[in-house]
Amino acid sequence: MSLTLDLTGRVAVVTGGTRGVGAGIARAFLQAGAEVVVCARRPPDTPVTAAGRTARFCPLDLRDPAAVRAFFPRVAAAYGRLDCLVNNAGGTPYRLLGQTAAERHARVVELNLLAPLTASLAAYEVLRDGPAGGSVIMIGSVSGTRPSPGTAAYGAAKAGLEQLARSMAVEWAPAVRVNTLVLGMVRTELAAVHYGDAAGVAAVGATVPLGRLAEPAEIGDACVFLASDRAAYVTGASLLVHGGGERPAFLDAATVNHPTPEAPEEIRHDGTGELR
Repeated sequence: MSLTLDLTGRVAVVTGGTRGVGAGIARAFLQAGAEVVVCARRPPDTPVTAAGRTARFCPLDLRDPAAVRAFFPRVAAAYGRLDCLVNNAGGTPYRLLGQTAAERHARVVELNLLAPLTASLAAYEVLRDGPAGGSVIMIGSVSGTRPSPGTAAYGAAKAGLEQLARSMAVEWAPAVRVNTLVLGMVRTELAAVHYGDAAGVAAVGATVPLGRLAEPAEIGDACVFLASDRAAYVTGASLLVHGGGERPAFLDAATVNHPTPEAPEEIRHDGTGELR
């Protein structure tokens, strides 16, 4: 039996959907049949298209609460409904905590936590009255689940975003489902900025258990699933899309030989912290 994710007739908004992961998400929704609106401060270099269809671009500064509150009713009026909001916009420069003032770090928190909160609150007023119920998807990060030196404010914001989604899911059920995708590293047009040339990208990808970085389309597929009726009972969840995460550093640093899956059965843990 095939698994069909058909969003024909649905309307989705993807913030920061003009490039990178956001464009990958927008294309996945287009391929699933949805009408897609992408918003950002600047238009895309080229239109975001897939399956012979094009996402509509609307300029929006997500740090302007009044503009955000006015935006979602306009989308609903134009399309007659709103079914899904993907809070994808975000990011941060690499900056150690002591290298700049707290106000600069606060701007990172504003974009990555407060802006999604503002957008979600504004969208909720429309989503809750939708014919099929609504869905909010937060784009989180493994930076919110582990130490993030150089991007500490970003990691703190992403940790808060995941917790915010859990509380929203409880408060807004059953009309609106809220979930988080916790992303690892993704290969986008900006990968070279973060990881270097092709050899650097490959070397970084080799640290992931699956042996590579994610593709934006794979993030988009996960979003389409969470927005679809196949995920009708999924809310308050955090879906890890990180290729298996990161291999613990101690495994490579330790000098002891760890037991392999083929080790004798008598080598077992006795609950005291010792192997016997």
